[in-house]
Amino acid sequence: MANPRTIGIIAGSGVYPETFIASARLKSPGIRLVVVAFHGETDPDLEKLADATEWVRVGQLSKLIKFFTREGAAEAVMMGQISPKNLFDLRPDIRILLMLARVKERNAETLFGAIGEELAKDHITLLPATTFLEDHLPAAGHVCGPVFKKRQLSDAAFGFRIAKQTSALDIGQSVVVRHGTVLAAEAFEGTNACIKRGGELGRGKDVLLVKVSKPNQDLRFDVPVIGPQTIETCAAAGVSGIAIEAGKTLLLEKARLAELCTKHQIGIHAI
Repeated sequence: MANPRTIGIIAGSGVYPETFIASARLKSPGIRLVVVAFHGETDPDLEKLADATEWVRVGQLSKLIKFFTREGAAEAVMMGQISPKNLFDLRPDIRILLMLARVKERNAETLFGAIGEELAKDHITLLPATTFLEDHLPAAGHVCGPVFKKRQLSDAAFGFRIAKQTSALDIGQSVVVRHGTVLAAEAFEGTNACIKRGGELGRGKDVLLVKVSKPNQDLRFDVPVIGPQTIETCAAAGVSGIAIEAGKTLLLEKARLAELCTKHQIGIHAI
């Protein structure tokens, strides 16, 4: 009898890894899912959903790869967030130190790409982070919540152009705009902090969040995501609409997302 397909999950914080596990088990019965979880980041409840779990600290690359190899995982996915404070509090092993020495520019794309290369050395293929989640990528048009008005559609198109440029420069993939003005651009602080700053500057009136993918985005990691926490943060900041890139932005907990958009009267539109 052939061994079951086994996928290793490199799981950060948030509901992304949980959503992947649910979809994978639904679409591929019999699959084995083994999780590398990070202390201080990954939800401990995720361990209940996995076939095996290994807890590591950020920077323990050798331990991560040895676990996947031991469990027979020839494929892996990378999903969830790692907070910036933990990226500055690395507990690096020799393997990741050698990897970092080869990386000249340290941004999400180069670092995660280098990790993918290290996995490949041990015959582990890094899959797109959208694997099994194709039905969570909305097509162009109205998604949920109130339908965008003409002014919002104009701001969405404007913000889309700006966000594409900032993302191409590896600055960030989100901007907050109002009436043709950029109120905030995401950088290292993350999307939620960008939303809060933009909402404060816009005083909660006609404020729009725009989130895009980078040009030639590597879908193995760093996929744009909108989840319930995004909606709650927007509501608290006075952001009344979210424009996303069609076919390249994951919606997590879609039913809950739609409920919150209706409750807070926040529209989502895909461009």
